[in-house]
Amino acid sequence: MADCKFKLNDGNFIPVLGLGVFMVPNDGPTYQAVLAALKTGYRLIDTAAAYMNESDVGKAIRDSGIPREEIFVTSKLWLQDYGYEAAKMGIETSLRNLGLDYMDLYLLHQPYGDVLGAWKALEEAKEAGLIRSIGISNQTVNIMKEFLPKMKILPAVNQVELNPRFQQKELRTFMKDYGIVTEAWYPLGHGDKALLGDPILVSIAEKYGKDVGQVILRWHVQEGIVALPKATNPDHIAGNLDIFDFNLTDAEMASIRAMDTGKGTHDPENKQAAAMLQGFKIHD
Repeated sequence: MADCKFKLNDGNFIPVLGLGVFMVPNDGPTYQAVLAALKTGYRLIDTAAAYMNESDVGKAIRDSGIPREEIFVTSKLWLQDYGYEAAKMGIETSLRNLGLDYMDLYLLHQPYGDVLGAWKALEEAKEAGLIRSIGISNQTVNIMKEFLPKMKILPAVNQVELNPRFQQKELRTFMKDYGIVTEAWYPLGHGDKALLGDPILVSIAEKYGKDVGQVILRWHVQEGIVALPKATNPDHIAGNLDIFDFNLTDAEMASIRAMDTGKGTHDPENKQAAAMLQGFKIHD
């Protein structure tokens, strides 16, 4: 698993599967989940300033006994810290919370406010070695068309909602020309019963002696998408990683691609959603 990686457009490599810790509490639960994941074999951990659990992630990394250079750590800058000067402080805060000298990947969490000012701070932090790779999150084709021409360094990653029912095909095609890797949040559809109970997926899972979640995660990897399933139960954490001993056939991949509805739960271009997110504060 540790050797299964995708190459980014800046020459760095990212593991194809990671642990997401969105909405996992700090001061214990995140620490236990990350420690269990690292001991199981995960080497990509995805957090964010807005998740308020960076300190638990850093503590688990230190306590794991695994060399720092073997672990790919991602965090994200929140909207409250957009703008050039604010973003420089936000980067320093994330590093301090994590207790790390550098982050492997740092993303702009949402595409609102002074995006370009914040991006300039990320570019400088990359050049200074504080961040190995920089990227974006929740950016659509329209939003990317606005910002990409004004960026000195291209994003290495765009982390977006993606699963078999919402495959972001147009976005992925657009990003391919720039070598931008797609990362999926909610890769299992946030527990969508219709998705997890889909007869096609159930049939494929039975064929390989896997569960539906494992089939979905395997589909992501074979599509070239980094998947970030959230889990806190050690059995679920281990199960999500157990996807490297089988391959979906071309026909099975096509049948899953045909499930796309083009509809997700979050529309980054929705102005009401943008206003709500911009009002969310993570510090005084």
